Amino acid sequence: MVTGYYSCPDFQGNRGDRLILYPLPCLTPMEPYGYHYRRCPPLGTRLYKSLVKTIKSLSRGPSLMDRYLTSQLIPPFVLSVGIFTSMGVALANLSDLSNKVFEYDLPVIDALKILLYRVPEFFAYALPISVLLTTLMTYGRLSSESELIALRSCGISLWRATVPAVILSVIVSGITFVFSEGVVPETNYRATEILVKVLHEERNFWQNKDIFYPNYEEVKLANGQTFRQLKTLFYAEKFDGQKMRSLTIINWLGDHLNEIVVSDSAQWNANQNIWDFFNGTVYLIDTDKSYKEAVPFKHQQFPLPKEAFEFATQGRNPYEMNLFQALQYKRLLEASGDNKNVRFFDVRIHQKIAFPFVCLVFGIMGAAIGAKPQQMSRGTSLGLTVGIVFSYYMLNFFTGSFGMIGLLSPMMAAWLPNLFGVGIGGWILKKLEN
Repeated sequence: MVTGYYSCPDFQGNRGDRLILYPLPCLTPMEPYGYHYRRCPPLGTRLYKSLVKTIKSLSRGPSLMDRYLTSQLIPPFVLSVGIFTSMGVALANLSDLSNKVFEYDLPVIDALKILLYRVPEFFAYALPISVLLTTLMTYGRLSSESELIALRSCGISLWRATVPAVILSVIVSGITFVFSEGVVPETNYRATEILVKVLHEERNFWQNKDIFYPNYEEVKLANGQTFRQLKTLFYAEKFDGQKMRSLTIINWLGDHLNEIVVSDSAQWNANQNIWDFFNGTVYLIDTDKSYKEAVPFKHQQFPLPKEAFEFATQGRNPYEMNLFQALQYKRLLEASGDNKNVRFFDVRIHQKIAFPFVCLVFGIMGAAIGAKPQQMSRGTSLGLTVGIVFSYYMLNFFTGSFGMIGLLSPMMAAWLPNLFGVGIGGWILKKLEN
């Protein structure tokens, strides 16, 4: 019995492609060595072992390689965030605000406030793009200068080498989520408020006229089935933020019309949880649909649902709502039976949840493409960044549109671009590793 060698890529980060001495039977006694190459374990097994080894190594703290790669990632990331945020604010707002200052007499102070309120939105947009550019540039440089080859010669797989980029992407995803939900909706809303107050611009989603809100109740049949039956139809011609004007309320009792209320104005009484109506008439309807009585009033309280008031006051652009506000507004739309807008908000809600994870998608894609053995300049990295971002948002636009018209579920419409991006990045890494 003499010894021979076999070689197999080691995904545990210990030996790599190094030849390991194993006892093997020789073919003939004259041969000093016998060479035997065995088949590598399946990719799933190698990935699992690599993941376990990575978790164990990270639990002991960052290695020298992790600290080195992180030091290469952070400076270009910070610089990219600053550049993309400044460019976004300047290109999207300066021209429009300048026009409003000179043409519509928007005060300069208000224009500066609007500009500052827009910064968080473009900061949130800049984060995933910066992750993509940073990983492309960093891993592209490591590949072109053969540093990745040096790491692999030490037994470190590409999967392990991309861990610092993935961790950075996860952290940036958390920052993006905090900004997108805690800061951006409120600052966008305040910027819109200034334009509405100073220039009297209309809010697209704010209900200030022709407020129409149907209220349904669940009715249970004898066979146990339920269906929705119209209970109240609420209509107001105008709304100034406090009072509604020229109202007509139609109430049903069971399946027949019960009363019609016509009033000059009404407002929600938050202290008593009831509606105060002023200067109107209540028309009582008999079961045979004839007028039974007309009762005029100067002030009358009606126990109507609060949702009509919330529907008018909470109407915002989806980009001016956080998740909690969007879910609340969706429930109001569901109660009103507005299925078209319910689906629109359902898709937007899932997109708001999926958006922060774009950082992780771009981080994986950038590291995978950058790690390819090629000469990648900064200009090439920037060009690839523009192309990938454009392709991603085009795909996001189409899947979102398909979700709104019912061809895709809202969840699939929001998450499909992310899954597609992760799949491409993982496939490229797998090809490079093999």
